[in-house]
Amino acid sequence: MAEDYMAEAGGIIEKLIVFVAILIGAWIVNRIKGYIFKKIYNNYQGLHLKFLEKICTAIIITAGVILAVSTFWGLQSFWKTALGGTAFASAMLIFTAQDTIKDVLAGIRIVFFKPFEIGNRIELEDGTAGIIKDISMQYVVLALLDTQTLLVPNSKMIEMQIKNFSYHDENRSISVRVNIAYNSDVEKAISVIRQAIMESTYTIPGKLTDKGLDYAPVYFLAYDEYSLRLETTVYYTPANSTEAVKTDVNLRINKALKENGIEVPYKYINIMTKE
Repeated sequence: MAEDYMAEAGGIIEKLIVFVAILIGAWIVNRIKGYIFKKIYNNYQGLHLKFLEKICTAIIITAGVILAVSTFWGLQSFWKTALGGTAFASAMLIFTAQDTIKDVLAGIRIVFFKPFEIGNRIELEDGTAGIIKDISMQYVVLALLDTQTLLVPNSKMIEMQIKNFSYHDENRSISVRVNIAYNSDVEKAISVIRQAIMESTYTIPGKLTDKGLDYAPVYFLAYDEYSLRLETTVYYTPANSTEAVKTDVNLRINKALKENGIEVPYKYINIMTKE
């Protein structure tokens, strides 16, 4: 009886040792994986690499847990237990995981079709704009103003209309719109705005022309309700903050318009009192 007890205890200890060894092995493999990807990132950072790293991490962790747990019941018994539950439990599991599965599949589509890349500046349908920083199996990580971060589910991101300001281009761009009064000299305003943009220390020539790269023209696009609408594209390098570029360009344009007597209209109400 005592011998049987000792043999059983020895078997449990042996399984515990194997259990811990498998978990440590999975941790070591995951660390090696991280080291390899870190070396790759030193030369190149792509959306597909970020997603592949997350997939590899999930596979290593899942395989490690399954192998570790199966040391107590055996791999075959584990799968029978895992897959042999009731239909209700299986249905609940699928229902719970369906959003996660959708996000993973959407992440694969994003990586395959590449509507954006790491470092691209994009704008979502609701006007939210930011820099693509990372992608996981569930979320796209978007860096907003300062330290703000937005996590967008992959399944939501793939369904949105996205404006990409750096698509297949190492530089970034922003649209700048200026409204001027109806009685303004439009040609003069176009010249003043373009000159102000060119004088900014943040902007660069980014529009491809027959003569090479140049600053984008300022276009007269529409007669709005209270003003004339002028618009252009401003190019800058990823090393510069989008908010810093916008601030500098807007300040220069505002100052240049004032110095040249070009009015920026705004809505106002005249209130007349009668005694």
